[in-house]
Amino acid sequence: MISIQHLTYTYPRRSKPALINVSWRVSDGEFVLLAGPSGSGKSTLLRCLNGLAPHFSGGTLAGEVVVCGHDVVQDGPQKLSQHVGFVGQDPESQAILDIVENEIAFGLENKAVPTTEMRLRVEEVLDLLDLSPLRSRSIVSLSGGECQRVAIAAALVQKPSVLVLDEPTSQLDPQSAEDVLRSLVRLNEDLGLTIIMAEHRLERIIRSVDRITYLEGGRVTVDAPVKEALQSIAVVPPLIQLARELDWRPLPLTVREAKRFITSDERRIAETTQSSMVSQLVKHSGSSLLEVNDLSFSYNGHHTLKKVNLDVKSGEAVALIGRNGAGKSTLLKCIVGLLAVRSGSVSINGRQTTGREVADICHEVGYLPQYPDDLLFAETVREEFETTLRNHRRHGVVGFEDLIHRLGLDTVSERYPRDLSVGQRQRVAIGAISVTRPRVLLLDEPTRGLDMQAKGNLVSLLRKWMDEGIGLLFVTHDVELVAMLARRTYVMSQGEIIAAGDTHEVLGSTPQFAPQITRLFPESGWLTVTEALTDLNLNRPTQPDKRMV
Repeated sequence: MISIQHLTYTYPRRSKPALINVSWRVSDGEFVLLAGPSGSGKSTLLRCLNGLAPHFSGGTLAGEVVVCGHDVVQDGPQKLSQHVGFVGQDPESQAILDIVENEIAFGLENKAVPTTEMRLRVEEVLDLLDLSPLRSRSIVSLSGGECQRVAIAAALVQKPSVLVLDEPTSQLDPQSAEDVLRSLVRLNEDLGLTIIMAEHRLERIIRSVDRITYLEGGRVTVDAPVKEALQSIAVVPPLIQLARELDWRPLPLTVREAKRFITSDERRIAETTQSSMVSQLVKHSGSSLLEVNDLSFSYNGHHTLKKVNLDVKSGEAVALIGRNGAGKSTLLKCIVGLLAVRSGSVSINGRQTTGREVADICHEVGYLPQYPDDLLFAETVREEFETTLRNHRRHGVVGFEDLIHRLGLDTVSERYPRDLSVGQRQRVAIGAISVTRPRVLLLDEPTRGLDMQAKGNLVSLLRKWMDEGIGLLFVTHDVELVAMLARRTYVMSQGEIIAAGDTHEVLGSTPQFAPQITRLFPESGWLTVTEALTDLNLNRPTQPDKRMV
């Protein structure tokens, strides 16, 4: 289905190739996961499969790329679009029309598909991706995750031979991600659809794919069946990390498989030993930096937020989780003043935000929106940081090179930000809003597009800032990030806070949002691999039982 020979691709005005001597084959009906660090060339390789590179991006391409019998350089996107369905990293920018149903049907109309067939195909994908309730909604009114599902539907409705997906679950809540992946697996197994997917959250997809292709620095470094590849990849999901530490072989890919390896002693420890992390937790005594009291907001007569109460103290991280469309992003916009609240109040550092300009509020609050491109204006990454300092009248502040280094942006500091990958743009935006060191950070999906190593580095940086007294409120669908970082967690549904408390308690009692380690040891209170290994090693008997395999 796909044959690539000695592909080297270089973007315009770039001296270093994005892809270097890549040779790669994908058979008809395969489901392949494309993984690797942010900026390693995954998106570029996917764009070569439908001719966007080089026909849209420009640059130079050496080697041969053949997809469905078509030479990509000779035939270009017009012919390739008849065979390759493509969902890019920015699904919100792919929409052409305003209404969900019209957007999904748009490609079929361009192909002059008969009306009856068109209606049947649109109805089929609406049901497949649970979009029927949104069919008459305006695209601009959708959440990021809902936009992502619409973009996938618009690609699937074309009935392509190859479906190419660039991080299709990055903005989806765990349940929506599971539903989408289940649909893709069904299409792959029942219809033989060839699927190529780039994804950073490997735990969501590894059990369903045939093999993993791993890129680093534009080169393919691993290309093997899933379990073999996971032995070679340095940074892996929590379940795989724990399995490697405890020498479980063959590697379990699911919690169900992993449970067979747990010994009776480990099960006893999990059930009787309170997590060492929980026992060390003390109530934070820092001053309150952010208080939200009975906040309500309406959009076109629809009550989007209903009497929300929330607070963030100095030195703590608070997570806000929930299904797509629950009102999480809306709440952050209300806090920073981008939306006018209907009732209730917001206080920052003891001062209410009512009547204050957004620019004034942002002297105290760093706000990362769901779409990082909204913050990128300058010609280089370095200038983005300088622009923020200038806007905040901090002209004399220098020495933000350490921040650039901590965010892993050293090699791209002189690049145009919008030419970077989504993960790199996300880190640039985080740096731009935090370079002035505001007391409160509001982050909307901060790990979107970040590989696991970059996510770990970001967590370390945020912890350092919290030690210095900042307060952090972040919206995310990444439950592993919540487990690593958040002291307290709020769960939102249909504009209301339905649960709140210590993160161990909230995630432990909410199966839908439970991390992998919690699902493996449900009675333990453990959220992370570190917690599990610490308690297991502290309480392990001298002569462990034989393993159950």
